[in-house]
Amino acid sequence: MNTPESREGNLIRYAVYFIGYLMAAGVVKLVTMKSPLRIWDIILFGLIAAMVLLFYIYRFNREQRFFERDFVMPWLGDYAITIGLTILVVAGRIGVSWLQAYNKISWYGFQIEYLKHESIPMFWFLIVAVGIILPILQQFLTIGFLFNYAFRRSVPAIAVVGMFTSGILFSILNFQMSIPLFVIDIAFGAMFAWSYLYTQTIWMPIYLSVVNGVLLVIMT
Repeated sequence: MNTPESREGNLIRYAVYFIGYLMAAGVVKLVTMKSPLRIWDIILFGLIAAMVLLFYIYRFNREQRFFERDFVMPWLGDYAITIGLTILVVAGRIGVSWLQAYNKISWYGFQIEYLKHESIPMFWFLIVAVGIILPILQQFLTIGFLFNYAFRRSVPAIAVVGMFTSGILFSILNFQMSIPLFVIDIAFGAMFAWSYLYTQTIWMPIYLSVVNGVLLVIMT
């Protein structure tokens, strides 16, 4: 029960991690629905986000000690991959924004709320919350813990299943009623998972997810 090799323990732990994420995401939803921003709501978000993030980092680092890795590439160890994936994320986000601007696909929920209550404080809150904090939490949940618990075997078929499972979970965490946005998020999530499998470090998908999140807010 106390190691990542316990199936029952993993289910319980993952459920706890999932609830923690829902708490942080729920507070973000609460804050963005109100205008103007209220200081106590921001303080509440800061406390919950810090608590969940520190808990994730502690648990992930502890669980990593139970596994041996063939290699761990620094996330800047392959500049071509880092630059290439960064360009791919930027190009993908620009493409999605172009489609949204011409009403080809719908806007994200937080974008709609922001356009209703547009303000400079709200913009910076979204940069921190939606652009940085939630993407980091998502990568621990959809890649770090998920691959630790279910997709650790070095088999190509398992890696592919893990990538798409991660992508689907990433899309669910960014839950949207729009099918095109749901599919787009699956593609982004699968790409982040591939970057993790390639580098064997959580920092690469976290970096890419933050780039994606910040651009998502900026291009609203």
